[in-house]
Amino acid sequence: MLKIFSAIDKLKPAYDMIYKIVLFICKILLIADIAITTMSVAGRYIPFIPDPAWSEEIVLTLMAYMAVLSAALAIRRNAHIRMTAFDRFLPKKLVVFLDILADFAVFILGIVMITVGWKYAMVLGSKASYVSIPSLSKRWMYFPVPLAGIAMVIFELESIYNHIKSFYRMKGGTV
Repeated sequence: MLKIFSAIDKLKPAYDMIYKIVLFICKILLIADIAITTMSVAGRYIPFIPDPAWSEEIVLTLMAYMAVLSAALAIRRNAHIRMTAFDRFLPKKLVVFLDILADFAVFILGIVMITVGWKYAMVLGSKASYVSIPSLSKRWMYFPVPLAGIAMVIFELESIYNHIKSFYRMKGGTV
């Protein structure tokens, strides 16, 4: 069992890199959100600064990307909302088992987000366009869902592995 854990532990740098990439994307989206919003607000009050009609729809789309991608990042940091009030009263093995069960549920949610989100993005999104930018497909508005699903599945695989590894440690194995 030790060989399996040590082999899988070698994937941690890849998970670290994926995390950093997703975090970087969120940062870029936030910067773009702030810049567009600032320009839009300033354009309302300062005559020589343009107030683009597309700013509101683009800001909302960027916020959708940030919301779902940051939720995927929270999985990796184990910072998502969860019920832990009774954890100290339950046996540790049961708590780890429940964590694994919750991880599988979120993993399935990620799979659903990928499949259903992809269908929405490709089918519904291709049939509509932004009101203020008719040349831009609404596919981009639906695309954050499957994108976040992919990130969730990746980070859930790591979380499930870490919980199984900790469960193995509790059984008396050394890792």
